[in-house]
Amino acid sequence: MNFRQVRKKIKTISNVAKITKAMQMIAAVKMKRAIAQALEGKLYRKTLDDILREVLSQVDGSLTVDIPLLRTNTASKTLYILITSSKGLCGGFNVNVLKHLSANTDFKNAHFITIEKKGGAFLRRVGASIIADFSVVDAGVDIISAVFKVAEQGYLEGIYGDVKIVYNDFVSSFKYVPVITSLLPVLSVDSLRLEETAKETSLAHYLIEPSPNEILPTLIKDVLHEKIRSAILDSAAAEQSARMMAMKQATDAASDLIVGLTLLSNKLRQQSITYELLDIISAQTV
Repeated sequence: MNFRQVRKKIKTISNVAKITKAMQMIAAVKMKRAIAQALEGKLYRKTLDDILREVLSQVDGSLTVDIPLLRTNTASKTLYILITSSKGLCGGFNVNVLKHLSANTDFKNAHFITIEKKGGAFLRRVGASIIADFSVVDAGVDIISAVFKVAEQGYLEGIYGDVKIVYNDFVSSFKYVPVITSLLPVLSVDSLRLEETAKETSLAHYLIEPSPNEILPTLIKDVLHEKIRSAILDSAAAEQSARMMAMKQATDAASDLIVGLTLLSNKLRQQSITYELLDIISAQTV
């Protein structure tokens, strides 16, 4: 490699570094917005979940017979709602969640609802069954009702014994963890009553009007909608965090390459000057 080739390579890498730096800054701005969206509803979702637990623990178990979402199914198949990303350049964001899914899933007894493109592409390669694909719709949380409707219909028809959500859980700006959480079935009244009995303190007791059978179906659906919303928002925040870190690593790697190539360029330039001086001295000697 001669001096001109090295200088050309330095210029090319410098241009790439400018691009990755810009992408890092864009991802940082998007991450900040995504984190705000993910965090602002956490208290509401936790309170809603606590209210559901408290109400279910207080009602008579016989009243829940008419609430379909509280029934358990014996079906062997499991429905997974897989949340990935539609774009790349985000490090191991998609790879980690897909590895976690593969290690904990029997694809023969599983059906999938996919959100964003990468998960759908992976499932098609492994021959998994996709019953609904929301990859072509970049609607964010606007698809929650449609996703829940498909999952609810399959569960109430007895096709699936479980409905689970697979996504990257946002922990901090530099950390995210792939998780599999249960959406359906909702915890039974008996198990919730045992939880309340084991607690030393309990939440406030509620006066339920007009009746649990009229209030609980709506409350349960709201809680399940919020679980899907939380997973989508956490995944979006984790994606931007992963992209920001990946672009920072790319920028740092480019900077290291530029330093190394600059040293090589200086060495080649000095070598060229030395050879020219030797030629001049040799010519004068002759």
